[in-house]
Amino acid sequence: MPSEITHVQPFSIAHRLGLRAGDVVERIAGEPVIDQIDYQALTAQESFDIDISRSGQPLSFHVNKEDWEPLGVTLDQSIVSRPRPCRNHCVFCFIDQMPPGMRDTLYVKDDDWRLSLMMGNFITMTNLSESEMDRIIRRRVSPLYISVQATDPEVRCRLLRNPTAGDVMDKLRRLKENGLRFHCQLVLCPGWNDGAVLEQSLRDLRSLSPAACSVALVPVGLTRFREGLAKIEPYNRESAAALIRQIEPLQRQYLKEIGTRFVFPADEFYCLSGLPLPEDEEYEDYPQLENGVGMLRMFETDLRFAALDEPVAETPKRRLVIACGTSVAAQMQLWCNEMAPKGTTVEVHPIVNRFFGESVTVTGLITGGDLVEQLRGVSCDRILICRDMIRNEGDLFLDGMSVAEARQRLEAPLQIVKNTGEAFWRAISGLEE
Repeated sequence: MPSEITHVQPFSIAHRLGLRAGDVVERIAGEPVIDQIDYQALTAQESFDIDISRSGQPLSFHVNKEDWEPLGVTLDQSIVSRPRPCRNHCVFCFIDQMPPGMRDTLYVKDDDWRLSLMMGNFITMTNLSESEMDRIIRRRVSPLYISVQATDPEVRCRLLRNPTAGDVMDKLRRLKENGLRFHCQLVLCPGWNDGAVLEQSLRDLRSLSPAACSVALVPVGLTRFREGLAKIEPYNRESAAALIRQIEPLQRQYLKEIGTRFVFPADEFYCLSGLPLPEDEEYEDYPQLENGVGMLRMFETDLRFAALDEPVAETPKRRLVIACGTSVAAQMQLWCNEMAPKGTTVEVHPIVNRFFGESVTVTGLITGGDLVEQLRGVSCDRILICRDMIRNEGDLFLDGMSVAEARQRLEAPLQIVKNTGEAFWRAISGLEE
């Protein structure tokens, strides 16, 4: 797919060669350029030809450079705006449980290996053609993030509601045989892929180590919008604790055998169960932090370091309210009781998710409507909320309510705080308002 050059960096190699905005890249090193993955891989070489067309006329340039030097052009393709769609109909798909009438972007189902490499998105690999699998191997795409769910072919096909989904182990073995690495996740649905099915999945994935770097266990997220969908029971205090007790001996076994605990339950299991969080070293190098594995432990560690780096013994008398999801509220209150400076009172206010349903307990899925409704009449000096509640542009909650409207409807000033222990410490200590 030819790609137009939209910008040439001044004084770059491309600029010195005479490449211009508007030139169309046809081939690099004799290969077509499908996307940014190809562009980055092919221009990493020290010597290659680049074939373009300019106003319909073919031109060729020879490039000699150091392997670390960028060519210096920007192409018009955007992987993010045109992700490859998902071909599955997973029984647990969160998007299928979304109410109608929300922003279009919230209904996009992507399953794109390029976003897995660039952004850490999890993919099922069910939409990979043979040519794309070959390209992954040829381009040395690593690490990838794979949604396995179950290695048993029949169980995986049933979970993904895709009759072609059962060959995941064949694909993972192929990645391993070609020297590529990958991280895995299992979205656990009680009665579907837990228990003996889970243990088989972990044995199978353990056999692919060290290519298989880690496995995250994530509890299924269920909203109230499940009419016509498969029946799935949510995790509760007892089942979450049982899951952790099932995994702990396996972690000890894997640590002895392969030097890593390998499998890591998501933080939500610990919040649901009431069991203490693992210590910092038990998360090793935090291989799946963005998947909600170890975020709370890292948050607490950073919080304590921040308190040591910027100690605040006492503040003017004031009262803060922290609004967060119900799953983390108890842990958050413990931190506040211990860490808040003298003079500052912090009350954690768990927000019940009435928009998606009370079984949705995470902070990042709190809507503006629920926030405003449940903080109605709350009097304090400042309300703190996590940045994760707001979309990347920083202006809207999930239900479309603007931050400006929420501020207008709340009686106390609203402060948005980044999801780090350092930012939290600065907020409760009055160092950053």
